[in-house]
Amino acid sequence: MIWIEPGPLVAGTPPGQLPRLADQEMPGEQVILKGYYIDVYPYPNEEGAIPLTNVTRDAAAKLCAEQDKRLCGELEWERACKGPSNTTFEYGNGYHADRCGTGNEPSLRPSGLRVACRSEFGVRDLHGGAFEWTASPWGRGTEAGYFAIRGGNSPSGELTGRCANAEPRAPDARAPSLGFRCCAGPANTTEVVLDLRRGPKLEAKGIVEKSLARTFMATLPKEAETKLRRFGEPRVEMFWIWRPIPNEELHVARICAGLGKQPSCGLLFVRLGIGVPELLTWVESGFVPGSLHIEQNAREVWLLGGDDPGPFKRWIGYSWGQISVGPLERHVDKPRKSKGDKLKKKR
Repeated sequence: MIWIEPGPLVAGTPPGQLPRLADQEMPGEQVILKGYYIDVYPYPNEEGAIPLTNVTRDAAAKLCAEQDKRLCGELEWERACKGPSNTTFEYGNGYHADRCGTGNEPSLRPSGLRVACRSEFGVRDLHGGAFEWTASPWGRGTEAGYFAIRGGNSPSGELTGRCANAEPRAPDARAPSLGFRCCAGPANTTEVVLDLRRGPKLEAKGIVEKSLARTFMATLPKEAETKLRRFGEPRVEMFWIWRPIPNEELHVARICAGLGKQPSCGLLFVRLGIGVPELLTWVESGFVPGSLHIEQNAREVWLLGGDDPGPFKRWIGYSWGQISVGPLERHVDKPRKSKGDKLKKKR
């Protein structure tokens, strides 16, 4: 086993650092943990052995107890992964799929096969293979009775391969991709508990305070500002608060320039918080003051705009704290058939 010295864990992912799951991770809060021991490898903790999987949480806890050990708390697991430097991944802050073989479906392989898949503490194979049971309840306000699992693998390697990533599982779950490792010593009882803040999916705000308008304008990309100024002085007309998931509020400002029939407009997507506002994206809406529409999924909105060819819409999606913008879509009416065409068809 490896001794994890007492010290601070920056738990979860700070706002502004991506990818991030605001409704599942602590927002980069510092937690002081006592020292403890953790297995170098997943159970049976032997280099060259295939990790044991297909066990329930209780069965995993029993196997640890037979060795005078216990299941790790999920924050103990996270500290063992982040190391004393609190890195995003066990090997550092930049994502490298080859270090742990992430970016694929979980698969079993001999422990210790990937030498570079180790934390600064020396803990090995935390990602790339099977997920691992922890002793911690899923304290995120949902999935009552579930427990947190850590590690593992998935096609979304940059997300799953982070030390802060976690998923809920029912305690009686069994899977070829679900194993465990053991810890020892007095348990750290600090748990991940999130107060999930919710609100309207999309909330329109017609009045923009001057200080907020200045913040939006300061965040506007230079290229967008230059283009708008060809039509006149840019101004913030209104904004929306978009809540794609709990604990995430994005501000969307409508900015236009020019008067008359054809002004130039667009929507600015930003994340406000402590410190410098974070620019997410800028999407032009043409000479039509852009508007937003949500159908069902709060993670997806439609921008409605228009230009000389006619009205258009664009899909805008939220995922892992990031914004994706789809292609411009237009509705083209089918040409109506003339009476002559109908007569020819009858003949």
